[in-house]
This record gives sequence, structure tokens and C-alpha cells, in this order.
Amino acid sequence: MPAPETPWWHPRRHADRRPLLAARGRILKAARAWFEAAGFAEVEPAALQVSPGNEAHLHAFATLAIGPDGAARRMYLHTSPEFAMKKLLAAGETRILAVARVWRNRERGVLHAPEFTMLEWYRAGEPHEAVMDDCIALLRLAATAAGAEALRFRDRRCDPFAAPERLTVAEAFARFAGIDLLATLGPDGTPDAADLREALGSAGIRCAADDGWSDMFSRVLVERVEPQLGRGRPTILHRYPAAEAALARRAPDDPRLAERFELYACGVELANGFGELTDADEQRRRFAAEMDEKARVWGERYPIDEEFLAALALMPPASGVALGFDRLVMLATGAPRIDAVMWTPVAG
Repeated sequence: MPAPETPWWHPRRHADRRPLLAARGRILKAARAWFEAAGFAEVEPAALQVSPGNEAHLHAFATLAIGPDGAARRMYLHTSPEFAMKKLLAAGETRILAVARVWRNRERGVLHAPEFTMLEWYRAGEPHEAVMDDCIALLRLAATAAGAEALRFRDRRCDPFAAPERLTVAEAFARFAGIDLLATLGPDGTPDAADLREALGSAGIRCAADDGWSDMFSRVLVERVEPQLGRGRPTILHRYPAAEAALARRAPDDPRLAERFELYACGVELANGFGELTDADEQRRRFAAEMDEKARVWGERYPIDEEFLAALALMPPASGVALGFDRLVMLATGAPRIDAVMWTPVAG
């Protein structure tokens, strides 16, 4: 029987982790200074929300808020500060940053923790390419603050100072899986599960009989595409299918696609960004579809934040991105696991 692992609070183990935690502090200090110099206001979104978000495969922690009269109301710890921050954009803020604690249930592993730190920021009136550039600047800043020449994870290496690779999702599927992804989308972006299932079969990728288009898309992305991204230099994976747009607006030149991107280094996803959707009707339809899928797969739904949808009518065109700060520190320090760079990892 293996010996029990030394707990994180044991002095001997803490001494081993202390240099990583010190680097974490330097990276956070440098990031805050960078955003301040760029004219961002740091905001503090409330973590307790009426809705934790409405993505089918994101899982929240729920609690009861009990009022002075004893009445109980179900509330959630946010999975992202996105809804609250977009309300601030609607209120008139133009450049905002949050260093937010966020919570996601059903997540634990080398790259996942149920509670972690997210850097999330928005630029009103600016294209999503602007926050792509921000992401690359932060990779370089983190490496410099950590005293690292490269970002590292396992046997993979990424030079954050190299020019990033910009790869569309369709290009990535063709290169790494041999799949013509756009051929599985209708002219308006409607996905065809039968076409994608056939393409997976031809590529030798197994899928379950009840997998939908989105399930199969995610399988290819995780198994074939993501491990190849950010090797040697950062990769910006962009122009996602509109069916995977989440809260991103559609691309103006192709209704099949959306202004969504993800940043990768060493095969690890670090950030997820959008040209933000401000059409409340379309956002409501997307939320409803996501919750239908959540009910089908997981047997539950989350409420829709009606104030958020109302705020979209006042929200200016904007771009935004959420970056996993702990993962960034992990790669900048070469740490083997995400909990190695957390001051007090969640037990269990």
C-alpha cells in the first residue's frame, strides 16, 4: 500500500513549493502593473450569483442564501465573473480587469482544480484581436517575472517570445485529424452530426452512438488537436464554429463561424476569448439550447440571469478574455501540477 502523500501544509513540502509561490506573486504583481499602465480598472465582481453561467458542461457549486425573514434562495458560486463584468461594461466602464476566484464542480486533476484564479478582462470598442495581443504580452510577462526562458509542461516547451502561430479551428482539424470541419456545417452554421460522425469514422476516431455534433467536436479537439498546439511557440486557435460560440458574436464574413479564440502553450489551453455577443435574443436562444443539452446529459438546468440579458441592450461592442492564472504560473515555473502553484489547494 503506497505511503500517504505529505500534505501541502507540512513544512518540508512547503519549503519545496515556496519558490513556485514566490514566482506566482511576482507574476501577479507584474500583470497588475501591466494592466494599470494600459488604463484598466481592477474590479471586484461578486462571486455569489443567481446563475453560474449557462454552458452545458460547466458545473457549479450551489448554496442557499437565507434572508432576514428566513426565506431561502438558491444561489451559485460563479464559474466566471463574465456576467457581472459585462454589466459593468453596460454601466459605462471601458477597460476592466478582475483577478477572480472562481469555482467549477466535477473538475480536479493535473490541470484542473475546483477553485482557482482567473484573470478576466474586457476592452470596450476594441476588436478581439486586441485581447489576443494582450494574451501574448502576458505570456512574455509571466516568463520574465518567473526568470524563465520558456514555458514548460512535461516534455513540451514553448517560447513565449516567439511570434505566435494563428490557426483556425478548421485548419487545425484538417492538419491534425484529417477532418473537413466546415463540410459538417450548413450555410448558416447549423451542425450536421451525421456528417461529422462519418468524418470521425474515416479518421479512426471512436464516438458513442448518442454523441451529438458538439460531443464529437470536443472529442477531436481534445484527442487530436490540443496536444499539438503551442509546441515551440504559442498558438492562437481562432474562428470557432458558431455552434461552439458560447457568448461570442458571429464572424461578419462567415455566418458559420464566430469571433472566439483560445490560447495554447505546451498543449495546454490557457485562455478563452470572444468578440462579445450583445444580441440578447440570440444569447437567450443559445442559453436555452445549452440548458436543454445540460438537462439531456446531466439531468439539471441552471437559471438564466435576466438582468444580464437586459444589460446586453446597453453593453457596447467589446472584446474579452478569461485566462487561467494558475495554469500560466504552472507553465512559467515548470511545475508538474496546478496545485503546486496554489497557496492552499482544496483538500480531497
